[in-house]
Amino acid sequence: MTQVEIKDLRKSFGAVETLHGVSVEIPDGAFVALVGPSGCGKSTILRLIAGLEEITSGEIRVGDRVINDVESKNRDIAMVFQNYALYPHMTVAQNMGFSLRLLKTPKQEIAKAVKDAAVMLGIDGLLDRYPKQLSGGQRQRVAMGRAIVRQPQVFLFDEPLSNLDAKLRVQMRAELKAMHQRLRTTTIYVTHDQIEAMTMADIVVVMRDGHVEQVGKPLDLYDHPVNRFVAGFIGSPAMNFLPVSTRRGSDDVVLSDGQTLVLPQYRDLDGAFDLGFRPEHMRHSPDDAGLRAVIESNEQTGSETLLQAQLAGVSITALLRERFDCHAGETHGFTVDPQLVQFFDRTSGMRIVH
Repeated sequence: MTQVEIKDLRKSFGAVETLHGVSVEIPDGAFVALVGPSGCGKSTILRLIAGLEEITSGEIRVGDRVINDVESKNRDIAMVFQNYALYPHMTVAQNMGFSLRLLKTPKQEIAKAVKDAAVMLGIDGLLDRYPKQLSGGQRQRVAMGRAIVRQPQVFLFDEPLSNLDAKLRVQMRAELKAMHQRLRTTTIYVTHDQIEAMTMADIVVVMRDGHVEQVGKPLDLYDHPVNRFVAGFIGSPAMNFLPVSTRRGSDDVVLSDGQTLVLPQYRDLDGAFDLGFRPEHMRHSPDDAGLRAVIESNEQTGSETLLQAQLAGVSITALLRERFDCHAGETHGFTVDPQLVQFFDRTSGMRIVH
């Protein structure tokens, strides 16, 4: 069993603390994504697990042992970097088998491990080539293969797809997910791209400013964010937020320009809140009833329509699952599914649970 437990982890660079007591439990065999904006501390956590940085305080446990003071080479962890980190003077086969050679593994075992990993990744025809002869996607597969041949307890991925073009990223996401399903090795994957996190991970850890905001299954975070930050970070396009006011006993939620939404389930609320709703939960009203918004832009993709509009003085996004022909400057009516809206405390940002 290779569960990874991070307990009250802190990291300081000089007088600046970048991780503020992070605690996360990663089950054996899980694919866990650490996601958040740049500078939130997710890559620092990965480097601390790998032993590339020194822990200021806290504990990291892999399986049944604490690895705080274990040398990096003895942690039985393989890391795949954003920049591939391949040796340019070595062939693909030599790069993939390098760590096994350091362990003085017999040549026949190295050759078999390299061949098996290369077949799994579809690069068995490239074993005699050098990194400069490979595309970005091929280099990334070699870096992954180098990690696989070690058969480590834990895989660490530090934004491995960020240097690839959009189409190849989608393909590599599927390949990484398939690889994990075959190997079932505990995997910790760092990305700033929440779509990567949502589509690949069993568990997503959302971070901000060195803190963990929420941990959960991808759709749990999408449907039940704990606060406005998670609600706005998870989901693409991002959730819309409007300042609203409510009066206890009234079904009406009032926008800043006086327009109203009827939300009887929130009639016990009283005061000022932020109303959140996702772009895909909006619909165009055929008779232009509902919330009136001024169109700013219209992007037709064939299967759907992406609109930017001004509603109650706020720029919002609507993602319509049908074609809708409109032009900038026009005013149109939209409805929002009342069962899918969410309220957030204006001060704390926490979601109001109903």
